[in-house]
Amino acid sequence: MKASRIAAAGAVAASAVLAVSVPAFAHVSVQPEGEAAKGGYAVVDFKVPNERDDASTNKVEVNFPTDHPLASVMPQPLDGWSVKVTKTKLAKPLTMHGEKISEAVSKVTWTATGKGIEPGFFQKFPLSVGALPEDTDELVFKAIQTYDNKDVVRWIEPQQEGQEEPENPAPVLTLSDASADGHHGSSGTAKDASDTSTAAPASSASASFADSSDTTARVLGVVGIVVGAAGVAYGVLAGRRRTEA
Repeated sequence: MKASRIAAAGAVAASAVLAVSVPAFAHVSVQPEGEAAKGGYAVVDFKVPNERDDASTNKVEVNFPTDHPLASVMPQPLDGWSVKVTKTKLAKPLTMHGEKISEAVSKVTWTATGKGIEPGFFQKFPLSVGALPEDTDELVFKAIQTYDNKDVVRWIEPQQEGQEEPENPAPVLTLSDASADGHHGSSGTAKDASDTSTAAPASSASASFADSSDTTARVLGVVGIVVGAAGVAYGVLAGRRRTEA
């Protein structure tokens, strides 16, 4: 009886830990490939998961901040997607590399030409952007995700300091300080805002199963499985010993 109770307790513990480790619904996020230093250029990935079981994402729209406009935005062609870069006139021109820039990118829209992002998968949408502003620590984007069943999810809610994460948080790109030697550090190569209104699909971006980036949760889940398995094994062995005796 004691061994059976231990085994049962182990199984319950494993189930409880696994329940805790299951992540909440993933949301649209943005991360740099390497470093996104103030004043420099960077390649950033907008990561878009599919949160539906019965629909595919067929359109993704990312709106750029107007308080810190970016003059140069170059998308990477993706198989199965068309892309359009929209620019708007600036109320106050920017000066980049000694030249005045009168317009900046306001929006980038990806539209699926194939199956889109199917249930259980995510897609990365890379952009080369710059020059990054030097007077802020982060850039807040607003993303709109559209499904082929006409559902629309607006990832536009800002994170308020000291409050819980909103239901549909806006993607936030954290900027790092320029290095001490004056180099801004960048993995991007864009140096101008030449015609990037369209790009033909060419190369495939990574697509994988549902988003689960919480490393701690994964570790806890593995620990729970191990504990549960050990408890079950102990109960089985104890039962055999009693039978043999």
